[in-house]
Amino acid sequence: MNGNTDILAIETSCDETAAAVVRNGREVLSNVIYSQISMHTLYGGVVPELASRKHIEKINAVIRGALSEAGTTLDEIDAVAVTYGPGLVGALLVGTSEAKALAWAARKPLIGVNHIEGHICANYIEHPELRPPYLGLVVSGGHTHLLIVRDWTEFEIIGRTVDDAAGEAFDKVARAVGLGYPGGPKIDAAARSGSPDAIVFPRAKVNSSKYDFSFSGIKSAVLNYLNHAQMTGEEVCTADLAASFQKAVVDVLCSHTAEAAKEFGIREVAMAGGVSANSALRAEMERVCRENGLHLSVPSPVYCTDNAAMIGVAAWHEYQNGRFAGWDLNAVPGLRLGER
Repeated sequence: MNGNTDILAIETSCDETAAAVVRNGREVLSNVIYSQISMHTLYGGVVPELASRKHIEKINAVIRGALSEAGTTLDEIDAVAVTYGPGLVGALLVGTSEAKALAWAARKPLIGVNHIEGHICANYIEHPELRPPYLGLVVSGGHTHLLIVRDWTEFEIIGRTVDDAAGEAFDKVARAVGLGYPGGPKIDAAARSGSPDAIVFPRAKVNSSKYDFSFSGIKSAVLNYLNHAQMTGEEVCTADLAASFQKAVVDVLCSHTAEAAKEFGIREVAMAGGVSANSALRAEMERVCRENGLHLSVPSPVYCTDNAAMIGVAAWHEYQNGRFAGWDLNAVPGLRLGER
Protein backbone atom coordinates (compact mmCIF):
# COMPACT_ATOMS: atom_id res chain seq x y z
CA MET A 1 0.00 0.00 0.00
CA ASN A 2 2.91 2.34 -0.78
CA GLY A 3 3.92 2.55 2.87
CA ASN A 4 0.46 3.68 3.94
CA THR A 5 -1.57 2.13 6.74
CA ASP A 6 -5.30 2.05 6.03
CA ILE A 7 -7.60 1.10 8.90
CA LEU A 8 -11.28 0.25 8.63
CA ALA A 9 -12.92 1.57 11.80
CA ILE A 10 -16.36 0.74 13.20
CA GLU A 11 -18.31 2.72 15.83
CA THR A 12 -21.60 1.53 17.38
CA SER A 13 -21.36 2.61 21.01
CA CYS A 14 -24.73 4.37 21.16
CA ASP A 15 -27.16 5.38 18.40
CA GLU A 16 -24.92 6.10 15.40
CA THR A 17 -23.90 3.27 13.10
CA ALA A 18 -20.60 4.45 11.66
CA ALA A 19 -17.69 3.19 9.60
CA ALA A 20 -14.64 4.96 8.22
CA VAL A 21 -11.36 4.31 6.47
CA VAL A 22 -8.46 6.29 7.91
CA ARG A 23 -4.98 6.44 6.39
CA ASN A 24 -1.91 6.85 8.60
CA GLY A 25 -3.99 8.05 11.52
CA ARG A 26 -4.66 11.47 10.01
CA GLU A 27 -6.23 11.27 6.55
CA VAL A 28 -9.94 10.40 6.47
CA LEU A 29 -10.66 8.56 3.22
CA SER A 30 -14.30 7.99 4.16
CA ASN A 31 -16.59 8.62 7.11
CA VAL A 32 -20.09 7.18 6.81
CA ILE A 33 -22.65 7.68 9.59
CA TYR A 34 -26.19 6.39 9.85
CA SER A 35 -27.98 8.39 12.54
CA GLN A 36 -30.89 6.95 14.52
CA ILE A 37 -31.99 10.32 15.94
CA SER A 38 -35.34 10.41 14.13
CA MET A 39 -36.32 7.05 15.63
CA HIS A 40 -35.25 7.82 19.21
CA THR A 41 -36.83 11.28 19.10
CA LEU A 42 -40.22 9.54 19.27
CA TYR A 43 -39.28 8.22 22.72
CA GLY A 44 -37.51 11.29 24.08
CA GLY A 45 -34.13 9.56 24.27
CA VAL A 46 -32.11 6.54 23.17
CA VAL A 47 -33.86 3.19 23.60
CA PRO A 48 -30.98 0.66 23.91
CA GLU A 49 -32.84 -2.33 22.47
CA LEU A 50 -34.00 -0.39 19.43
CA ALA A 51 -30.51 1.04 18.94
CA SER A 52 -28.99 -2.45 18.89
CA ARG A 53 -31.53 -3.74 16.39
CA LYS A 54 -30.98 -0.78 14.08
CA HIS A 55 -27.19 -1.32 14.23
CA ILE A 56 -27.71 -4.92 13.09
CA GLU A 57 -29.92 -3.73 10.25
CA LYS A 58 -27.58 -0.99 8.98
CA ILE A 59 -24.00 -1.97 9.80
CA ASN A 60 -23.18 -3.99 6.67
CA ALA A 61 -24.45 -1.26 4.34
CA VAL A 62 -22.55 1.42 6.27
CA ILE A 63 -19.29 -0.56 6.05
CA ARG A 64 -19.77 -1.21 2.33
CA GLY A 65 -20.37 2.50 1.88
CA ALA A 66 -17.19 3.41 3.76
CA LEU A 67 -15.06 1.03 1.71
CA SER A 68 -16.62 2.22 -1.55
CA GLU A 69 -16.21 5.90 -0.68
CA ALA A 70 -12.55 5.27 0.18
CA GLY A 71 -12.01 3.44 -3.10
CA THR A 72 -10.67 0.35 -1.38
CA THR A 73 -11.62 -3.19 -0.43
CA LEU A 74 -11.43 -5.27 2.71
CA ASP A 75 -8.48 -7.18 1.23
CA GLU A 76 -6.53 -3.92 0.86
CA ILE A 77 -7.22 -2.78 4.42
CA ASP A 78 -4.35 -3.20 6.90
CA ALA A 79 -6.42 -3.63 10.07
CA VAL A 80 -9.96 -3.55 11.43
CA ALA A 81 -10.69 -1.37 14.47
CA VAL A 82 -13.78 -1.14 16.63
CA THR A 83 -15.11 0.66 19.69
CA TYR A 84 -15.47 -1.91 22.48
CA GLY A 85 -16.42 0.48 25.30
CA PRO A 86 -17.72 2.45 27.01
CA GLY A 87 -21.27 2.57 25.73
CA LEU A 88 -24.50 0.58 25.51
CA VAL A 89 -23.67 -3.10 25.84
CA GLY A 90 -26.00 -4.31 23.09
CA ALA A 91 -24.85 -1.65 20.66
CA LEU A 92 -21.19 -2.38 21.41
CA LEU A 93 -21.74 -6.10 20.87
CA VAL A 94 -23.00 -5.48 17.35
CA GLY A 95 -19.86 -3.56 16.43
CA THR A 96 -17.37 -5.90 18.11
CA SER A 97 -19.01 -8.99 16.58
CA GLU A 98 -18.94 -7.43 13.12
CA ALA A 99 -15.32 -6.32 13.46
CA LYS A 100 -14.15 -9.72 14.67
CA ALA A 101 -15.95 -11.48 11.83
CA LEU A 102 -14.45 -9.17 9.21
CA ALA A 103 -10.93 -9.31 10.65
CA TRP A 104 -11.01 -13.10 10.93
CA ALA A 105 -12.42 -13.61 7.42
CA ALA A 106 -9.91 -11.19 5.85
CA ARG A 107 -7.03 -12.31 8.09
CA LYS A 108 -6.40 -8.78 9.29
CA PRO A 109 -5.27 -7.56 12.72
CA LEU A 110 -8.06 -6.55 15.10
CA ILE A 111 -7.79 -3.38 17.22
CA GLY A 112 -10.05 -2.51 20.13
CA VAL A 113 -10.51 1.22 20.81
CA ASN A 114 -11.76 3.10 23.85
CA HIS A 115 -14.58 5.42 22.77
CA ILE A 116 -13.38 8.31 24.97
CA GLU A 117 -9.87 8.01 23.55
CA GLY A 118 -11.44 8.20 20.10
CA HIS A 119 -13.05 11.54 20.96
CA ILE A 120 -9.69 12.91 22.08
CA CYS A 121 -8.01 11.70 18.90
CA ALA A 122 -10.65 13.39 16.70
CA ASN A 123 -8.61 16.57 17.07
CA TYR A 124 -5.67 15.09 15.14
CA ILE A 125 -7.72 14.90 11.93
CA GLU A 126 -7.87 18.67 11.38
CA HIS A 127 -5.08 19.70 13.77
CA PRO A 128 -2.16 17.42 12.81
CA GLU A 129 0.24 19.82 14.58
CA LEU A 130 -1.36 18.97 17.95
CA ARG A 131 0.85 16.68 19.98
CA PRO A 132 1.23 15.69 23.64
CA PRO A 133 1.44 16.92 26.25
CA TYR A 134 -1.76 18.97 26.27
CA LEU A 135 -4.92 19.47 28.31
CA GLY A 136 -8.01 17.67 27.05
CA LEU A 137 -11.67 18.31 27.81
CA VAL A 138 -14.06 15.56 26.72
CA VAL A 139 -17.70 16.65 26.95
CA SER A 140 -20.40 14.28 25.70
CA GLY A 141 -23.76 12.79 26.56
CA GLY A 142 -22.25 10.19 28.85
CA HIS A 143 -18.86 11.61 29.82
CA THR A 144 -17.27 14.78 31.13
CA HIS A 145 -13.51 14.40 31.62
CA LEU A 146 -10.72 16.91 32.15
CA LEU A 147 -7.39 15.23 31.54
CA ILE A 148 -3.76 15.64 30.67
CA VAL A 149 -2.71 13.81 27.51
CA ARG A 150 0.82 12.79 28.51
CA ASP A 151 1.55 10.79 25.35
CA TRP A 152 -0.40 9.50 22.35
CA THR A 153 -1.97 6.69 24.41
CA GLU A 154 -1.22 7.88 27.95
CA PHE A 155 -3.84 9.89 29.83
CA GLU A 156 -4.10 11.31 33.34
CA ILE A 157 -7.63 12.21 34.42
CA ILE A 158 -7.61 15.21 36.76
CA GLY A 159 -11.35 15.86 36.81
CA ARG A 160 -14.58 14.08 35.95
CA THR A 161 -18.28 14.44 36.62
CA VAL A 162 -19.48 13.00 39.93
CA ASP A 163 -23.09 12.71 38.72
CA ASP A 164 -24.67 13.78 35.41
CA ALA A 165 -22.48 14.33 32.38
CA ALA A 166 -22.88 17.72 30.71
CA GLY A 167 -24.68 16.26 27.70
CA GLU A 168 -26.99 14.30 29.97
CA ALA A 169 -27.95 17.52 31.77
CA PHE A 170 -28.68 19.18 28.41
CA ASP A 171 -30.99 16.30 27.45
CA LYS A 172 -32.87 16.33 30.75
CA VAL A 173 -33.37 20.10 30.77
CA ALA A 174 -34.50 20.11 27.14
CA ARG A 175 -37.05 17.45 27.94
CA ALA A 176 -38.27 19.38 30.99
CA VAL A 177 -38.92 22.57 29.01
CA GLY A 178 -40.57 20.70 26.15
CA LEU A 179 -37.84 21.06 23.55
CA GLY A 180 -37.46 17.32 23.10
CA TYR A 181 -34.56 15.12 22.00
CA PRO A 182 -31.68 15.54 21.24
CA GLY A 183 -31.34 18.14 23.97
CA GLY A 184 -27.94 19.63 23.15
CA PRO A 185 -28.71 21.05 19.70
CA LYS A 186 -32.20 22.14 20.76
CA ILE A 187 -30.96 24.02 23.84
CA ASP A 188 -28.23 25.61 21.71
CA ALA A 189 -30.76 26.77 19.10
CA ALA A 190 -33.27 28.10 21.66
CA ALA A 191 -30.56 29.93 23.60
CA ARG A 192 -29.58 32.06 20.61
CA SER A 193 -32.67 34.23 21.06
CA GLY A 194 -32.50 34.34 24.85
CA SER A 195 -30.57 36.25 27.51
CA PRO A 196 -27.88 34.24 29.33
CA ASP A 197 -28.17 36.59 32.30
CA ALA A 198 -31.95 36.39 32.70
CA ILE A 199 -31.83 33.65 35.36
CA VAL A 200 -28.96 32.88 37.72
CA PHE A 201 -28.40 29.13 38.05
CA PRO A 202 -25.77 27.65 40.41
CA ARG A 203 -22.22 26.74 39.41
CA ALA A 204 -21.45 23.69 41.50
CA LYS A 205 -18.04 22.96 43.01
CA VAL A 206 -16.96 19.57 44.29
CA ASN A 207 -15.09 19.68 47.59
CA SER A 208 -13.18 16.44 47.00
CA SER A 209 -11.53 17.73 43.82
CA LYS A 210 -11.49 21.24 42.39
CA TYR A 211 -11.46 19.89 38.83
CA ASP A 212 -14.39 17.49 39.21
CA PHE A 213 -17.76 18.47 37.75
CA SER A 214 -21.32 18.25 39.04
CA PHE A 215 -24.28 19.09 36.82
CA SER A 216 -27.16 17.53 38.74
CA GLY A 217 -27.51 20.68 40.86
CA ILE A 218 -27.91 22.91 37.81
CA LYS A 219 -30.46 20.49 36.39
CA SER A 220 -32.37 20.43 39.69
CA ALA A 221 -32.31 24.24 39.86
CA VAL A 222 -33.94 24.40 36.42
CA LEU A 223 -36.63 21.92 37.48
CA ASN A 224 -37.28 23.90 40.67
CA TYR A 225 -37.57 27.10 38.64
CA LEU A 226 -40.12 25.47 36.33
CA ASN A 227 -42.13 24.04 39.24
CA HIS A 228 -42.21 27.42 41.00
CA ALA A 229 -43.33 29.14 37.80
CA GLN A 230 -46.10 26.60 37.35
CA MET A 231 -47.35 27.02 40.93
CA THR A 232 -47.33 30.82 40.76
CA GLY A 233 -48.66 31.07 37.23
CA GLU A 234 -45.52 32.82 36.05
CA GLU A 235 -44.77 32.66 32.35
CA VAL A 236 -41.49 30.98 31.46
CA CYS A 237 -39.41 32.31 28.59
CA THR A 238 -37.91 29.15 27.13
CA ALA A 239 -35.18 31.06 25.27
CA ASP A 240 -34.04 32.87 28.43
CA LEU A 241 -34.10 29.67 30.47
CA ALA A 242 -32.12 27.78 27.81
CA ALA A 243 -29.55 30.56 27.51
CA SER A 244 -29.14 30.90 31.29
CA PHE A 245 -28.81 27.14 31.84
CA GLN A 246 -26.35 26.83 28.98
CA LYS A 247 -24.24 29.69 30.38
CA ALA A 248 -24.06 27.99 33.78
CA VAL A 249 -22.74 24.77 32.24
CA VAL A 250 -20.35 26.55 29.89
CA ASP A 251 -18.92 28.73 32.68
CA VAL A 252 -18.00 25.68 34.76
CA LEU A 253 -16.41 23.82 31.84
CA CYS A 254 -14.33 26.82 30.78
CA SER A 255 -13.25 27.93 34.26
CA HIS A 256 -12.08 24.44 35.23
CA THR A 257 -10.12 24.16 31.99
CA ALA A 258 -8.43 27.54 32.41
CA GLU A 259 -7.55 26.88 36.06
CA ALA A 260 -6.06 23.47 35.24
CA ALA A 261 -4.01 24.86 32.36
CA LYS A 262 -2.56 27.50 34.68
CA GLU A 263 -1.78 25.08 37.54
CA PHE A 264 -0.11 22.47 35.33
CA GLY A 265 1.64 24.98 33.08
CA ILE A 266 0.04 23.66 29.89
CA ARG A 267 -0.51 26.01 26.94
CA GLU A 268 -2.27 23.60 24.55
CA VAL A 269 -5.95 22.76 25.06
CA ALA A 270 -8.05 20.33 23.00
CA MET A 271 -11.80 19.95 23.38
CA ALA A 272 -13.82 16.99 22.07
CA GLY A 273 -17.12 15.13 22.40
CA GLY A 274 -20.64 15.85 21.24
CA VAL A 275 -21.19 18.83 23.53
CA SER A 276 -18.08 20.52 22.10
CA ALA A 277 -20.20 21.19 19.01
CA ASN A 278 -22.26 23.61 21.14
CA SER A 279 -21.81 27.11 19.70
CA ALA A 280 -21.79 28.90 23.08
CA LEU A 281 -19.21 26.52 24.53
CA ARG A 282 -16.95 26.88 21.49
CA ALA A 283 -17.17 30.67 21.57
CA GLU A 284 -16.58 30.99 25.30
CA MET A 285 -13.74 28.46 25.33
CA GLU A 286 -12.07 30.36 22.49
CA ARG A 287 -12.42 33.61 24.46
CA VAL A 288 -11.12 32.12 27.71
CA CYS A 289 -8.16 30.47 25.96
CA ARG A 290 -7.30 33.67 24.10
CA GLU A 291 -7.38 35.75 27.30
CA ASN A 292 -5.18 33.22 29.10
CA GLY A 293 -2.66 32.78 26.29
CA LEU A 294 -3.77 29.23 25.49
CA HIS A 295 -3.99 27.59 22.08
CA LEU A 296 -7.30 25.77 21.51
CA SER A 297 -8.04 22.90 19.16
CA VAL A 298 -11.62 21.75 18.51
CA PRO A 299 -12.85 19.34 15.80
CA SER A 300 -15.46 20.28 13.25
CA PRO A 301 -18.96 19.33 14.46
CA VAL A 302 -19.04 16.15 12.35
CA TYR A 303 -16.02 14.86 14.29
CA CYS A 304 -17.41 16.02 17.67
CA THR A 305 -20.40 13.69 17.65
CA ASP A 306 -19.94 9.92 17.48
CA ASN A 307 -18.15 8.86 14.31
CA ALA A 308 -15.80 6.13 13.14
CA ALA A 309 -13.05 8.40 11.78
CA MET A 310 -11.96 9.25 15.33
CA ILE A 311 -11.83 5.53 16.11
CA GLY A 312 -9.57 4.97 13.10
CA VAL A 313 -7.21 7.70 14.31
CA ALA A 314 -6.99 6.21 17.80
CA ALA A 315 -6.51 2.74 16.31
CA TRP A 316 -3.52 3.91 14.27
CA HIS A 317 -1.64 4.75 17.47
CA GLU A 318 -2.40 1.26 18.77
CA TYR A 319 -1.27 -0.20 15.43
CA GLN A 320 2.02 1.69 15.66
CA ASN A 321 2.61 0.17 19.12
CA GLY A 322 1.70 -3.32 17.96
CA ARG A 323 -1.23 -3.57 20.37
CA PHE A 324 -3.80 -5.86 18.79
CA ALA A 325 -6.89 -7.53 20.23
CA GLY A 326 -7.57 -11.25 20.38
CA TRP A 327 -10.64 -13.06 19.12
CA ASP A 328 -11.97 -12.89 22.68
CA LEU A 329 -12.45 -9.10 22.42
CA ASN A 330 -15.74 -8.31 24.12
CA ALA A 331 -17.95 -5.32 24.79
CA VAL A 332 -17.02 -3.47 28.01
CA PRO A 333 -19.83 -0.95 28.64
CA GLY A 334 -18.11 0.57 31.69
CA LEU A 335 -14.62 0.78 30.19
CA ARG A 336 -12.53 3.56 31.72
CA LEU A 337 -10.03 5.71 29.90
CA GLY A 338 -6.59 4.12 30.09
CA GLU A 339 -7.89 0.59 30.68
CA ARG A 340 -6.97 -2.15 28.22
